[in-house]
Amino acid sequence: MQVAEPVLARMAWLLTGDVHRAQELVQQALVRTYVAWPRAREGEPLAYARRVLSNARIDTWRRRRREVLVAPDDVPDRAPGTPDAHAVAHADRDRLVRALALLAPQRRRVVVLRYLMDLPEQQVAADLGISAGAVKSAASRGLAQLRDLLTETSEENR
Repeated sequence: MQVAEPVLARMAWLLTGDVHRAQELVQQALVRTYVAWPRAREGEPLAYARRVLSNARIDTWRRRRREVLVAPDDVPDRAPGTPDAHAVAHADRDRLVRALALLAPQRRRVVVLRYLMDLPEQQVAADLGISAGAVKSAASRGLAQLRDLLTETSEENR
């Protein structure tokens, strides 16, 4: 599972928007996967761990009954100076994370799994326990909303 940890950490961070909560989620997912290892080993262990992580995120949300993401305005701006390729990539990623934080939870999960984790629709549907049609719909609407949000922020930066 060492190979899976960075993948799970990235997914958790994109789902929560907070480094500490993401680390906590990854740890929970790895522990739950370890406990159920005989069952996880029968199929695809990474998919099992992703599903556990997604369910743990949903459980956390249900307990708190609200999303506690960092407000897009509270995310720190990039460091001053001349932008190099790394700074530009970091700024683009920052804009994407801010826009993802504004999506509805289901849309955010679908967009993260489908496009940032590069999973096929059927696997996203299986991981989230929804139909393939719901994945397509949430992905389409989420991408349209992201497109609008990213277009707005790029126009504001001009």
